[in-house]
Amino acid sequence: DSEGGLYVCMNTFLGFGREHIERHYRKTGQCVYLHLKRHVVEKVPGASGGALPKRRNAKLFLDLETSSDLNSDDFEYEDEAKLIIFPDHYEISLPNIEELPALVTIACDALLSAKSPYRKQEPDSWEEELQASKHAKTLVQLDNGVRIPPSGWKCSKCDLRENLWLNLTDGSVLCGKWFFDGSGGNGHAMEHYKETGYPLAVKLGTITPDGADVYSFDEEEPVLDPHIAKHLAHFGIDMLQMQVTENGLRDNDIKPRVSEWEVIQEAGVKLKPMYGPGYTGMKNLGNSCYLNAVMQAIFSIPEFQRAYVGNLPRIFDYSPLDPTQDFNTQMAKLGHGLLSGQYSKPPMKSELIEQVMKEEHKPQHNGISPRMFKAFISKGHPEFSSNRQQDAQEFFLHLINLVERNPVGSENPSDVFRFLVEERTQCCQSRKVRYTERVDYIMQLPVAMEAATNKDELIAYELKRREAEAARRPLPELVRAKIPFSACLQAFSEPSNVEDFWSSALQAKSAGVKTSRFASFPEYLVVQIKKFTFGLDWIPKKLDVSIDMPDFLDISHLRARGLQPGEEELPDIAPPIVIPDDPKVDEIRLLYFRRSFLVALDIDESSVMQLAEMGFPLEACRKAVYYTGNLGAEVAFNWIIAHMEEPDFAEPLIIPAFGEVASSGAAALGAVGLDNQPPEEMVAIIISMGFQRNLAIQALKATNNNLERALEWIFSHPDPEEESDPALDTMDMENNANANILAETGSEGPRIKDGPGRYELFGFISHMGTSTMSGHYVCHLRKEGRWVIYNDLRVCASERPPKDLGYIYFYHRIPS
Repeated sequence: DSEGGLYVCMNTFLGFGREHIERHYRKTGQCVYLHLKRHVVEKVPGASGGALPKRRNAKLFLDLETSSDLNSDDFEYEDEAKLIIFPDHYEISLPNIEELPALVTIACDALLSAKSPYRKQEPDSWEEELQASKHAKTLVQLDNGVRIPPSGWKCSKCDLRENLWLNLTDGSVLCGKWFFDGSGGNGHAMEHYKETGYPLAVKLGTITPDGADVYSFDEEEPVLDPHIAKHLAHFGIDMLQMQVTENGLRDNDIKPRVSEWEVIQEAGVKLKPMYGPGYTGMKNLGNSCYLNAVMQAIFSIPEFQRAYVGNLPRIFDYSPLDPTQDFNTQMAKLGHGLLSGQYSKPPMKSELIEQVMKEEHKPQHNGISPRMFKAFISKGHPEFSSNRQQDAQEFFLHLINLVERNPVGSENPSDVFRFLVEERTQCCQSRKVRYTERVDYIMQLPVAMEAATNKDELIAYELKRREAEAARRPLPELVRAKIPFSACLQAFSEPSNVEDFWSSALQAKSAGVKTSRFASFPEYLVVQIKKFTFGLDWIPKKLDVSIDMPDFLDISHLRARGLQPGEEELPDIAPPIVIPDDPKVDEIRLLYFRRSFLVALDIDESSVMQLAEMGFPLEACRKAVYYTGNLGAEVAFNWIIAHMEEPDFAEPLIIPAFGEVASSGAAALGAVGLDNQPPEEMVAIIISMGFQRNLAIQALKATNNNLERALEWIFSHPDPEEESDPALDTMDMENNANANILAETGSEGPRIKDGPGRYELFGFISHMGTSTMSGHYVCHLRKEGRWVIYNDLRVCASERPPKDLGYIYFYHRIPS
């Protein structure tokens, strides 16, 4: 709440703003809340030169914090805490040990000392003040004539040119240890220390006039070297002439990467800051630029603006008890922060004059910090929940998956990206074909390196680069491969080999080829340039190329045509199923059977107790959790509200015995193979939630009898046709990075927005760095007739949009 602070229920420990606390009280009957309010005290100059406190309320619009540094010396905090007793709003100031029971006092103290939800995702700072090494003062340096060049370094024991360390005793240049993210080296610097005992090494690429990164192998920690300038000068390195590189490395890859960083971020060009609705920056939370870039592009699309920001009052009114765990609430909040303009305001003239008079510049406190959004959207994901750099394309698909699973209104905004791909597979021996369709959200274009238009320059550059490396001279100026877009489009449409192809015509494995065409064209076409590949060491590498991406794109010629005259289809025969002769097969089948049909019998006792603490009968809480399939207290709470008037509401829950369920489950399993009917037990569970029988059967059929996914399917298909068989439109994108889904040939297919295949470019995301595991993302969007660069918190008018260096491109359809 921007003024009223935060109210925390002392039973459920859920937090609410002032406008939602009354609704929570009426809904649950909970009457004791902890009211937290923070005041920011800004220090202003006093008459005697000191600082006088200037009090103002802290804005607490959930997690849409501005980028101002309220931890600086210019601000202090004053926290106010009270217990509020409803319905009379009776206030008890804290601390108040004398009047409050001990249990209440302990609970209040625990809440006040706990970390906020978004702060929990940040690890405690590991940085400590470095100590001077015990070897620095007495370090012996060998007079062996070694001189270190300013660039072109390479490990003396392998070919690595990254993560290199200079031993300060003998001048050996060796690679560091290997890290989990694929960076690092082969540990030759450590091996050298074990062989020689030379203790100190400095990381090449970190040397500046202010110092360098020094590591002590003997002390096993980073250290300070007070005599670093002298020690480096011994090997011909002048600290005053050194500059740290962008990524802390100085190797054969540095020169192109620095150039790439400069071009994509439009360095060296004075860019005009942009303010107002749609021009709000996002704070980088530590390698979260991939999220910032994708969300800026997403909320530039009208369908997403209408779905979340346009429906913001309704989404907030119907948000669950814990809005921090609701996808639509978090999306609406983030969209509001980006599009409202409240967090992107130009500086006042008086502030500019004051800065000029004081000859200082303070950055404007604009932008939002998406901490809570990142914490929720990455929850449970092994990669996005970390603070490591991630692939923007993978995050885009992860986001679309969440949008699909959390529909808002009757129309899903992700429909604008969805399209059908027709895949034509041909047996090379029998010449017979098979046509299938799948759903996709991204057009992935291969990089046709063989079509480079500057091959002679590339060959000459490669020769010069090798000569410079051999002579340990500075590398020549980078020559980037220039690839025609038409060549990439041609490579996309060409046939590709199918590995392990089984021909149903030959009833055996054979050679097969596959071609892909568009069975439909999406409203918004997302194009990914497949710049990333794997090197011989299986470390992801990026192809440094320039592609002349068009402003206007016509892919009408890639429209699918279906089975052609004279083509003969492959027989619809499945490959033979090979069952291993393993005595554990029966045990595995039994475990699978129990997971498939008995998962709903387990009751989440934590959800039961959470409901019981709200005052509902214990048996009713158990029934609610059981009949909602352990989907959480919020879903079970809604079940309770809907069934409170039933005469057996508080009667004990009767669960069938294992043998009965297993018997009926086995019968149902047999029925699946005969008449395609789902297990009756699962149908009954869904019917008990208030849904129609035909809808329950339809949802279970569409999700292969997965109860949880069936419920998600129901909520994402509010008005299905009663008699039609659904397409296989429910998916698990987490297990399929390309989000490819086979579409059944039933009467109801995936929702698509087909139309002409002509598009216009309106945005692109660029990546700087050697792989998706490192580097930085920037987004360019075309708004109001001009290009705008979104570089985390910095939002400016673009002067030289680098459209040829993008990674993901966004096109919108041109109306006919």
